[in-house]
Amino acid sequence: MKMRRQLPCWISLLVIGCGAANTVFAQDGNSIRLIVRGDDIGSSHTANVACIRCCREGIVRSLEVMVTAPWFNEAAKMLRDNPQIDVGVHLTLTSEWQNCKWGPLTESPSLVDRQGHFFPMTSQRRDFPPHTGFLEAQPKLDEVERELRAQIELAKAELPTVTHLSCHMGTASSTPDLKALAQKLSTEYGLPLHAADAKSPGRFGGADVTPEQKTDNLVRLLEDLKPGLWLIVEHPGLDTPEMRAIGHKGYENVAADRAGVTKAFTSSKVTDVIRRRGIRLVSYGDVLQ
Repeated sequence: MKMRRQLPCWISLLVIGCGAANTVFAQDGNSIRLIVRGDDIGSSHTANVACIRCCREGIVRSLEVMVTAPWFNEAAKMLRDNPQIDVGVHLTLTSEWQNCKWGPLTESPSLVDRQGHFFPMTSQRRDFPPHTGFLEAQPKLDEVERELRAQIELAKAELPTVTHLSCHMGTASSTPDLKALAQKLSTEYGLPLHAADAKSPGRFGGADVTPEQKTDNLVRLLEDLKPGLWLIVEHPGLDTPEMRAIGHKGYENVAADRAGVTKAFTSSKVTDVIRRRGIRLVSYGDVLQ
């Protein structure tokens, strides 16, 4: 099947996953409920440590696991050791970092570059080398389906607390055909894709924001929350030699940026405002019905 192409649909703070699905969320109009989601557990040892820390010592309540990434086995063990943590399968079709790569679980020639890794970006970037865009490689839909099924099934086999799906870099929903496929898999496996009622409070970070500013910005966002269901998505990390070696053109300060996320998610300033305002921290598993 030939896929129609469109601009990539990147994960935003508003979107839980790959696209809309028929998901019903419990309604409570008088409370402030907040899903705080940490992405990319499994992508590195540092990410694994930071994600678990943000759940055990901070405000994160759902983690998105990358089954194809090199540190998945450690992530799976950590998650089994912490069964209270809600888990989403972070459907992965790209491998964005320059020095750290991963590829498919299945034999899928149309999904990989000449080294056998996923392509770095959803669409070809002008400032990247040629032949680094997933969509431009014209992936075969049957290979995409086989690969995504393998990721879901491995996650379900290894982890007891998988409740939903999401999309790494939005790639698995970046065309209408891919979105339809993701929705089909969501229905078949009973793992919802989209937090239809969740709203974004806005961003609190970014690569050019200091850790202290991230914390203060997050406090301000939480102070302004009104009753309803809210969603914050970010990528916990730590400033370690491993994470300092991770990056790509245009995003070189990954370690410092993501260490700031961890600091904000575990800050006493943040937990104090959540406690004072009576904000209910919930996971996807808590609200998906």
